[in-house]
Amino acid sequence: MWRLAAWGGVAGPVLFTAAWVISSLRQAGHSPVEVQLSGLAADDATDPHIMMTGFVVLGACSVAFGAALARRVAPRSPGPWLVMAGGVAAVAAGVLRRDHMLLTGPGFAGESWHNQVHDVASAFAYVAMLAAPLALERRFRSDPQWAVLSRPVRGLALASAIFLALFMSHTVEPWNGAVQRAAVTLGLAAEVALAARMLTPRAGSRASLPAQAVLRPARSRPAAATDRCTADASTCRDDGHPAGVAPGVSRSERVGGG
Repeated sequence: MWRLAAWGGVAGPVLFTAAWVISSLRQAGHSPVEVQLSGLAADDATDPHIMMTGFVVLGACSVAFGAALARRVAPRSPGPWLVMAGGVAAVAAGVLRRDHMLLTGPGFAGESWHNQVHDVASAFAYVAMLAAPLALERRFRSDPQWAVLSRPVRGLALASAIFLALFMSHTVEPWNGAVQRAAVTLGLAAEVALAARMLTPRAGSRASLPAQAVLRPARSRPAAATDRCTADASTCRDDGHPAGVAPGVSRSERVGGG
């Protein structure tokens, strides 16, 4: 069952990307990167149900994938919970749509309540999409099976954050839509990388324990040797035997020379 949930980390981002590519190409009179992703699901967009479905599918798959991460890979990390929270926000962003495809235009008078909720949900989904990989890569540094993904995942998240900052600044108009698509794609690529690694037989078998969590069993000391060491700690070796005496040598051998 967990493998099916892990596949959600691949299927969700892929289907969401396909949704915005198809929907972008269907907006007559607009370039493929002019309309923001949220606008593709607005009432006045062409075939808004395509993008709405993309949001909902991405959210549902992310919730399932986050649950698999929490169960199999990183039960003590906040990363899986951020993945699931971001998934819930994506579903909300798809159901509670924006009022208009474009941000400004004739006849735009205020925003509806669901437009405002959509904006909040989208912002939270962005934050969770960036924070989850960073939280998980910190967990993976001490795991020999997952350490190989630590730097790539961190790099994808930071690159996504840079593009998202450019998008929010509006300094790259009229290419803001393309910058938004790049930011989202990089963030989702980190999720796909995590899911693909989880689906490999070795990494997905069980969560690895950090190296410092593996403890060696303590060797028991012979009672007589422990008593002698307690009486004179300066003559005690690390293994519990008096200094200069090999383990397994009897008292008669030490006294009588054999």
